[in-house]
Amino acid sequence: MAAKHILILAGIYAVLALVPLGLNEYYIHVLNISCYYVIMAASWNLIAGYTGQFSLAHHAFAVMGGYTSALLVIHFNIPILLGIPVGGLLAAAVGFCLGTLCLKMRAIYLGLATWAFSETFRIILSMSYTLTRGDLGLSTPTLLATGMAFNYYYIFLLLAISCLFIIYKIIHSRIGYYIRSIRDDEEAALSMGVDTVKWKRFVFATSSFFAGIAGGFYAHYIGLLSPVSVDFNEMAILIIMVITGGLRTFTGPIIGAIFIEILSELLREYGQIRMVLFALMVIILMRINRDGIAGLCKNLWPRIQAYIK
Repeated sequence: MAAKHILILAGIYAVLALVPLGLNEYYIHVLNISCYYVIMAASWNLIAGYTGQFSLAHHAFAVMGGYTSALLVIHFNIPILLGIPVGGLLAAAVGFCLGTLCLKMRAIYLGLATWAFSETFRIILSMSYTLTRGDLGLSTPTLLATGMAFNYYYIFLLLAISCLFIIYKIIHSRIGYYIRSIRDDEEAALSMGVDTVKWKRFVFATSSFFAGIAGGFYAHYIGLLSPVSVDFNEMAILIIMVITGGLRTFTGPIIGAIFIEILSELLREYGQIRMVLFALMVIILMRINRDGIAGLCKNLWPRIQAYIK
């Protein structure tokens, strides 16, 4: 990595490190969860937005990474910082296999196949009581001795920035051109010499790895895992975050994840009605601008500049 990139990342981290100062534990916890969803949304956008592979199993890979790390730590006394990457690698391996099985599937058929996988995984977690404690939930060792959200914020922030940087480099590399060509016209990309099989597998595995890593840190932060985390509502939240922020954009998932997580906390007292409100918001936003908040800001910026001048 070039020294310039290191300085830029260090500067971003230093600025964002000041955000939680003066906030109480609850608001810092919301920031931590927002960082988790930023990773999840950005990695799902890599596969759905940039490659055109509409997977509905992304949340399952996060839970897989969390359970893998937790079980390794509990039963084999493996250090947490070793268990988390192992969980990420397992999620990547399963994502690679799932991507291979679904190579010829597109649109709704791919969505149904990946949804079936996530539901099967949820049922297995619920039934494996002796290993996962089923619906009772699995208590997981925490990464830090203290449960204060403030201390975890800097870990989540570093993780989010690192994952976003890697995703950014992928998108703006030759691989990015390959996967966008697959999204736009797979047959044309194949005729131009793009190895569509190779790159679809790569994106499935890479996005699953990010989800597994995020899920591992989340598990060792919250201290509890449950099959409820594989519920479709979790996947629906991810989709809403990406679409609201801006599908097929780099900044969109970041904006959408933070915005929806904060809004979700503000509307917590309304329970499941929040999902109805989010759906209405997405419909209205799509009528105004299909590129989400990021696209809306991009279109408004020239007008703002013109007004200032």
